[in-house]
Amino acid sequence: MSTIHEQAMSYVYQQVLQRLVGHFTRAERTVLQLLIQRIVVAAGGMEQVGNYKVLIGHGGGAVSSYTLAMLRAAQLTIAGRAPKTFHLRVATLRHAGMTQATLDSLHHGYGALFFHDDPRVELLMVENHEVLPFNHQRPAASAGREVSRRNKLMIGHLTSGDIRATLCNDTFLALGDFYQRVATWNGGVHALVSGDSVRKQSQYIAWLKKSALATGLTFAPANPSSLSAWFARMEEWSVGCYRHLYGEHYAGAEIPGRGGHRHVAYIGIADLLDDVDVAQAPLLTQFLAHKRDPFEFHFSHPAYPNPLLMAHMHGLQAQCLRELSYEHGVEGFLRQAADYLHRRQVPVALITEACALQGQLLSTACAQAFSGLDESQLTCLVFAPFVQHGERLEGYLRQCHPGMLVALPELHKALQGKPVADMLHQWLMDISGLSLPLLQHLYRKCPLPGKRSARVCEPRFKRSKARITQMSGR
Repeated sequence: MSTIHEQAMSYVYQQVLQRLVGHFTRAERTVLQLLIQRIVVAAGGMEQVGNYKVLIGHGGGAVSSYTLAMLRAAQLTIAGRAPKTFHLRVATLRHAGMTQATLDSLHHGYGALFFHDDPRVELLMVENHEVLPFNHQRPAASAGREVSRRNKLMIGHLTSGDIRATLCNDTFLALGDFYQRVATWNGGVHALVSGDSVRKQSQYIAWLKKSALATGLTFAPANPSSLSAWFARMEEWSVGCYRHLYGEHYAGAEIPGRGGHRHVAYIGIADLLDDVDVAQAPLLTQFLAHKRDPFEFHFSHPAYPNPLLMAHMHGLQAQCLRELSYEHGVEGFLRQAADYLHRRQVPVALITEACALQGQLLSTACAQAFSGLDESQLTCLVFAPFVQHGERLEGYLRQCHPGMLVALPELHKALQGKPVADMLHQWLMDISGLSLPLLQHLYRKCPLPGKRSARVCEPRFKRSKARITQMSGR
């Protein structure tokens, strides 16, 4: 880079910093100075900061967007005070629930922060276990979408149609792999910066640990001693969950390398944001022009990660399992989530309209975009008719496919792996969205412990097996 170009770029970065800081309140200027102090101390002093690389996981949420803008202000402020500043790695997990509107918003924010031409900034995206340069126009990988769709179906069936598990588990389980990859890729990083509260992080770790324990996975009782070890533990739990989910059909992705910096430091700034209304901060709303996509999956709110889809599935559950109307299920969800929807300014009218009987097509389109599932596959998932040796198969057929009741014994035979007509194999695969080997795997499995599946397993297994034997004419 020529001296003239360096001087020109330095002037550009000074202008970006001035515009950034121009949106700061007095409290936010204090936050900036404290953040700079934490980074410099973690790096070992100002003379070492030029060799320091910081990672932030950025999914487009308000807190991560705000934290990213603060990091950029810190990076450019240090650049004005010292010969060199720290390097910044910004990584995004592209999952099935990430909408194009969110990708466009990320791209717009990176442009406002003038990231694209700065050699001190890496913009990365992890999709289907692969680390790629960030590109908001790259089409979603079909292989990744298919894996995610299959995972959601398997989780949904084995949790007896648990809505939150169906929508959340696959996406949250991907976080361990994500952090493993972006923290070790291309030499690794020295520190992870996050604005998430300790409470939120603890809730996620507790959920992941509980999910792993439910599969019978055993691991050392002591907590890992470093952040790198935590990433490895998260990956171990995630793999354990998928191994239990798929059994002999499990085919894991290549484990990311353990190279890079072994002990990644953690720089939390949640305590610095106690006096800042992040959602309403001009830095977020004006400088970054941040807008929340109501159709997007949000990591920050695991109780209601996608309100529209959750409302739709509650409507299906009411209609299919409780002999109530679709609207009754939707209204019940909206009452349950009222406080959350109000706090997060989610347009309730949009959800109500989308889930109205005359607007179910919008909800179905959203489900198709998010998970690749059509209405018949979603309905089948809600019933979860294959687990526990097809205990709920007859009820599912009676309500949704009465014309197939005559073929019930043959369907059981197909799920047991016995020879039947090919058309029955195809019908099972079409209505479930799963391959025949996976359906036969589900048939042999008990449901995972949960709200709808916390019933005694063995006695029901014996009753179900006796009934199947009788129906199959054995």
